[in-house]
Amino acid sequence: MLRIIDARTGEAVLAAPVRRGPTRIEAHVSGHGTGALRVLLVTDLLVRALELDSTPVRAVLTGEGDRAVLRAGAADLGIHPLEEGHEPGGLPAERQVLWVAAEGDAGADGVQVAVGDVLGEAPSDPTVLRLALLERPRTETVRLDAAVLSDAHDVLVRWRQAVAAWARQPSRPVPDEVRGRLRAAWEDDLDVPAALRVLRSVADAGPELPDGARFETYAYADRLLGLELTRDIGAAP
Repeated sequence: MLRIIDARTGEAVLAAPVRRGPTRIEAHVSGHGTGALRVLLVTDLLVRALELDSTPVRAVLTGEGDRAVLRAGAADLGIHPLEEGHEPGGLPAERQVLWVAAEGDAGADGVQVAVGDVLGEAPSDPTVLRLALLERPRTETVRLDAAVLSDAHDVLVRWRQAVAAWARQPSRPVPDEVRGRLRAAWEDDLDVPAALRVLRSVADAGPELPDGARFETYAYADRLLGLELTRDIGAAP
């Protein structure tokens, strides 16, 4: 089950303390820049991780800023739409409330999920931006310099090409050990960089790991990552 560090106490708590209990996530933003989008991205990851565990989630957007610009940027980044507004403390049926906001921005009652700052200009490709943000732990500052963005672009190209090639081979299930490592990563305070390292190890594994299993592993992980890793399947070589 997903455990998240509560910024108020520094302690790890269950994101959904009641198994499959309704959970509310409040994304609180100021403005509509890349830092605000990172808050929404962390919210999106929480929603995806909880839904992979069959936990019903309601995500809402609070705070200030140009909503039209923010929502357009979020859609480009592959972030699931959020509801508008909030009821203080959540609805009675919701067993947990997670407050996601920039580091140091204390919120209402509930588990406080802190998100680090973003420095630098966002690239024109939103999926490159998404990967660049995912590569760093959520509480650390991300610097979008040329080297970081170039590396994210190259990784996406390489992984999409590999996934398209693996998809042409007979399908094989995700190995239990690999699935366990992926879940252990993202369920440990949403450690997405560790999950990305698992994918790198799968790509580099020897011939004992069938290509069909590599494909299913990447497709499974992308349910959390949202990087469109299967986008190039069927495309002309």
